[in-house]
Amino acid sequence: MVKFLKDVSREMKKVSWPKGKELTTYTITVVATVAFAAVFFAVVDFLISQVLNRL
Repeated sequence: MVKFLKDVSREMKKVSWPKGKELTTYTITVVATVAFAAVFFAVVDFLISQVLNRL
């Protein structure tokens, strides 16, 4: 277990962490993408429900 944690620590030091501005940009991109997908699927669900109710 100790060897594993040392290896993890060593690998984490090699990671290239994003800077503040990059992190903000990535976060906004992810939130916007998720919001777009949620709205898209809500509209598709609504349209399918309307079509099925008319049958």
